Amino acid sequence: MTVQTVKCGFLPLADAAPLIIARELNFARDEGVDLQLVKQPSWAALRDLLALGQIDAAHMLSPMPIAMTLGQSGLPTTVDALMVLSVNGTVIGVSNSLARDMESTGWTADFTNPAKAATALFATGRTHIRIGTPFPFSMHRMLIEHWLSAHPSFRSNRVEIITVPPPRMAAAMADGTLDMFCVGEPWGTAAVQQEVAELILPGSAIWQFAPEKVLGATRAWIDANPDTCRRMMRAIYRATQWLDQPRNKPLAVEILARSQHIDLPHEAIDPAISGQIVPRKGAAPITPAHFLFFNNNAGNFPWRSQAAWISERIAAWSGLNIQDAVQRGSASFRSDLFRANLETLGVDMPGASAKIEGALRDPTAVASTKGQMILGPDAFFDGAIFDFDMSD
Repeated sequence: MTVQTVKCGFLPLADAAPLIIARELNFARDEGVDLQLVKQPSWAALRDLLALGQIDAAHMLSPMPIAMTLGQSGLPTTVDALMVLSVNGTVIGVSNSLARDMESTGWTADFTNPAKAATALFATGRTHIRIGTPFPFSMHRMLIEHWLSAHPSFRSNRVEIITVPPPRMAAAMADGTLDMFCVGEPWGTAAVQQEVAELILPGSAIWQFAPEKVLGATRAWIDANPDTCRRMMRAIYRATQWLDQPRNKPLAVEILARSQHIDLPHEAIDPAISGQIVPRKGAAPITPAHFLFFNNNAGNFPWRSQAAWISERIAAWSGLNIQDAVQRGSASFRSDLFRANLETLGVDMPGASAKIEGALRDPTAVASTKGQMILGPDAFFDGAIFDFDMSD
């Protein structure tokens, strides 16, 4: 079997694990792929390398392929999401002083109630709250805006969202640049361990099934390299299966901690992989439901309804025609290639029917090729439901 080289960019986050494990445990090599991982300092740097053809594929924030395809981020480039790499895994943290102000309103942190946390946040009387997210087109920003804008006390002039690369988030809290952040692990835990922040919510408390990272590539590269694309997807899918098995988590943490990958101590990385989050220094760990997973509940499937939800928000931010943006953006989540390239692995595929985002409050059996698929829960904290009337 001829070995195909794939250069794949990534940021040092826990949810880059499928790529790292695919390389380190030879899932990629077994499929005939030399998966070369190229660490990047920021999402903007990764985006530009992909657009310019300096890398073949990338670990990407789920809105990035859509934003690039719609011409709203960097060099306009048609980029597709081949599969979802991770679901959830983000945390929302506040500065120590903001945490004390929120507590002074009578709020008690329980890591589960977005509505009460928002009430406490706005009740502090702070007229300007600066929030860090890793990129303008990110699920982090979408979750923050969906959460805060649902509150009756929300005023857009009270909240400022700025971009801070994940490894810089703790420093931005320490120097007073930020009052709050939403970031992927392990950088929230790193801020807690440096005693510059306290965590108040997981992103999964806002939306229980948010596609966080995807495997992205330009459509031109995908079309020119169909066999390499198939091999890469198979290898990474096998890595996500491995990652969601509890017995494998200690080894996963050990591999991720290596200098060429995340380069943080085991104790900073373990909370995300084990699902044991320490919200503040010295506190007992909390186990949020569905905190971070890679494969379970059809986690890898690139749902076009999710892409439509993302596209609608990007259109609103950018002043685009919503119907056109949803049509073009949803086409970048390649459920067709997912089905074609992973069918031979025996992957259980969902039936070709519409999916209503936010409708599943409990795990639900759905029609699938093997009859074994459980979807959900995928509810939004405020009961929102989004029906885009499209099939996958």
